[in-house]
Amino acid sequence: MSGSGPGVVRVHHLNCASIQGLSIHGRHLVCHTLLLETASSGLVLVDAGLGTADYADITSRLGKEFAYGYARPKVDPRLAAVNQIRAMGMDPMDVRHIVLTHMDLDHVGGLSDFPHARVHLHSLELKAAMERASFRAKKRYRPLMWAHDPHFVEYRDLGEPWFGFEAVRRLEGLPEEILFVPLFGHTHGHSGVAVDTGQGWLLHAGDAYFDPREVKQAKRRCAPKVALFQRIVTTSSGQRFANQARLRDLARNHPEIEIFCAHNPHEFPGDPLAPRTGVRRVADRTE
Repeated sequence: MSGSGPGVVRVHHLNCASIQGLSIHGRHLVCHTLLLETASSGLVLVDAGLGTADYADITSRLGKEFAYGYARPKVDPRLAAVNQIRAMGMDPMDVRHIVLTHMDLDHVGGLSDFPHARVHLHSLELKAAMERASFRAKKRYRPLMWAHDPHFVEYRDLGEPWFGFEAVRRLEGLPEEILFVPLFGHTHGHSGVAVDTGQGWLLHAGDAYFDPREVKQAKRRCAPKVALFQRIVTTSSGQRFANQARLRDLARNHPEIEIFCAHNPHEFPGDPLAPRTGVRRVADRTE
C-alpha cells in the first residue's frame, strides 16, 4: 500500500507543548505533531497538541493534576499549532482535517482552534472518550476540549496489510499517501499515522512508546519515571507491548521508515522550544 501521486506536498514538524514534569535523558517531553500541506485537501494536522484556550486557562482546561502535577506544561501560547501556522504565513482556515492518534487531553486541546476541521479517529477511541466509563478515562478525556462539537469521522478495523500491520487504511477525503495504522494499548483506539513523503515513509506512532529504546533497539528499555507513567495510563499492557514488538520489527527490517512518537524530544527535529525554527520542511513535491 503506497501513494504514488503528489498528494502530500510538504511535511512540517511542530512541537505544540513542552511537558516540564517529565523528561528523557535530561530533556523535557514534547508534543510532536505534523502539519501536512496537500495538493487537494488543504492543510492536515496529525494531532492537535495544546491549543490557545489551554494556554489561556490551563487549570480549567487541563485540570490541576496535569497542569501543576506530573506534566506541568510550559505556558507558551506560541507553541499552539494555530499560532505556529500563522507564523509560517499560512491561514489556519486552510486546516480542513485533523487526524488524531488518540483523544488524551494533550493531543486534542488544539481542536477548538480549528472548529471547522473534520476530525478523523478510531471509533473505539471516540466511544471511550464520550463514555468516560472509568476513573482513568475521566482523567484523560476532558469534554471541554470538544465542546465546540467538531465533525468527527470514525474508522473501524477494516483495511489492508502494511509492513506487518493489519487493518491499515486510507482516510476519507485525504490523499492516499496518508494512512491510519491501529496501535492499540495506550488507549482503546490508539492509532498511528503513516505518511508517504515521496522520499520515504514517516510513521507518527503517537503514544505507542515514549522512550525510543522501547522500539529502536533489540532489548526493550525505558526511562524509569516515564515507564511508571506509561503503566499508570495504559489501558492494555498486552496490546501495547505487542504493538511495540511490531514497531521494533519494523524499525529493524525497514530502517528507511522514519518512526517517531509524540513525546520523545530526541526524535523532534531542531529546537523543540523554538516554534519558528522548530518547524522543518521534510518533503517538497512542488517541482
